[in-house]
Amino acid sequence: MTFTQFLLILKARFWIILITFLVIVSSATVVSLLMPKSFTATTSLVLNYKGMDPVTGTVLPAQLMPGYMATQIDIISSQNVAIKVVDALKFTDSSVAQEQFYKATQGQGDIRAWFADQLLEELEVKPSKESSVLEISFKGADPEFAAEVVNGFANAYIQTNLQLKVEPSQKAASFLGEQTKALRANLETAQAKISKYQQEKGLTNIVGSLDVESARLNDLSSQLVMAQSQAYESNSRQRSAGGNGLASPDVTANSVIQNMKVEIARAESKLSELSQRVGVNHPQYQATREELEKLKSMLRQETQNVSSSVAGTANIYRQREAELKAALAAQKARVLELNLSRDELAVLQRDVENAQRAMDAASQRYTQATLEGKANQSDVAVLNPATAPQTQSSPKVMRNILLSVFLGTMLGVFFALLVELMNRRVRSRDDLSELLEVPVFTISGGSAQSSSKNLIAPPRLLLKAK
Repeated sequence: MTFTQFLLILKARFWIILITFLVIVSSATVVSLLMPKSFTATTSLVLNYKGMDPVTGTVLPAQLMPGYMATQIDIISSQNVAIKVVDALKFTDSSVAQEQFYKATQGQGDIRAWFADQLLEELEVKPSKESSVLEISFKGADPEFAAEVVNGFANAYIQTNLQLKVEPSQKAASFLGEQTKALRANLETAQAKISKYQQEKGLTNIVGSLDVESARLNDLSSQLVMAQSQAYESNSRQRSAGGNGLASPDVTANSVIQNMKVEIARAESKLSELSQRVGVNHPQYQATREELEKLKSMLRQETQNVSSSVAGTANIYRQREAELKAALAAQKARVLELNLSRDELAVLQRDVENAQRAMDAASQRYTQATLEGKANQSDVAVLNPATAPQTQSSPKVMRNILLSVFLGTMLGVFFALLVELMNRRVRSRDDLSELLEVPVFTISGGSAQSSSKNLIAPPRLLLKAK
C-alpha cells in the first residue's frame, strides 16, 4: 500500500475515523469529569544513617546502607506503623468508620488492622536515588485528610524507629544490670578471700616481706660460712694444743708463758752455775732447784690453762655454727613459706583482677545500654511536612483528553483500515493495476493529475496483456 492509497482510504472512510475519534474523546472526557477527585499529600524525611550515633558514637558500615534504606521503607509500610496512625487519628471512635467496617467485613476481624490495611493501599514510599531522603505520599479524596494521614505516618514511623532502637537497649540494660550485680558479688567474694588469706598468714606487703627475709637468709648464710671457718680453725688449734701444748701456736704466743720460759731459762742457768761452785746439798742450790721446779710446774699449769682456753673457744665456735645452721634452716623454711604464700596470693589476686575486669566491662556496657534505652533522639527528621494539596492529583482531565485524542485517532485509523480490508474498493489506477496484475503503459483522456482526481469513474486505460 502506497501513501497515496493510504490517504485515499482515510478520505473515503473519514466518517468512521471521525465517529471513533468523537466517541473516544467524549467518553474519556465524561469519565474524567465523573471520576471522584483524589488529592496526594507528600512529606519528606531525612535519614541520618551516615552520621554518628549521639549516644554510642557508632557509625553504620557503608555496606549496610542500601539494606538500611530498604528496611526503613518496609518499616514505614508495615501494619504496626499503620495501626499507630489509625490510633492517632482515632478512626475507631468514628461511628461512620465503624459502620464502614461492619459493612465491609460483617464485623469480622480487627477494625484497627482493617483500617491500617486500607491506609496502606493508598500509601507510597519512594527513596531518593542519591540521597538519604524518603518521600511518603498518600492519596485521598479529602486534601486535609490526606495531609493528616501522611503526617501521621511520618510521626508514627519516627516513634517506631525510636522504639525499635530503644527497646533492645532497655532489655540489654536489664540483663546487664543483673549480670553486673552478680559480677560485683563475685568481686567482693574474691576480695574477701584475699583479705582473709592475708590476715591468716599475717601478710601486709608480701613483696617487701619476702625481700627482707631473703636478705636475712643471705646474711645468715654468710655468718654460717664465717662461723664454720672459725670452728675449723679452732678445732685445729685444739688438736694442736691437746697433742703438744708447748708446740701449740696459742701456747707459744702467750706472753705469760713466754715470761715463764724466760724465768725458767734464767733459773736453769743459775742452777748450772751453782752446780759448778757448790754441791747439790747446798742450801742455795736446793733453793734454786725448788724455784726451777716451781716455775716448770707453773708453766705446765699455764700451758694447760691456755689449752683449755683454746678448747673452750673451739666449743663456742662449734656451738655458734650449730645455732647458725638451725637459724639458717628456719629462715629457709620461712622464705619457702613466703614463696608459697606469694604464689597462692598471686592466684587470689588474679581472681580479683579478673573479677574486676569483668565487672568493669559489664558496668561500662550497662551504662551505655542504659543511656541508649533512655535516648529520645531519633536519626530521622521531617524535612518537609505535608500540607493540604491545592490541586487534585487524579483524574487529570487535560492529560486524559490529550491521550484520548491520540488514542481516538489511532483507533479511527485502525477501524478505517479494518473496514477497508473487509470491503476492498478500487480507488486509484494503482489499485486497478494490482487487481488485474498488468502494468499501465499510458493514460488517455487527460493528464495524470486530472485522472488521479477522478476516484469514482476511473479514466480509460490502454492495457496490454502479459
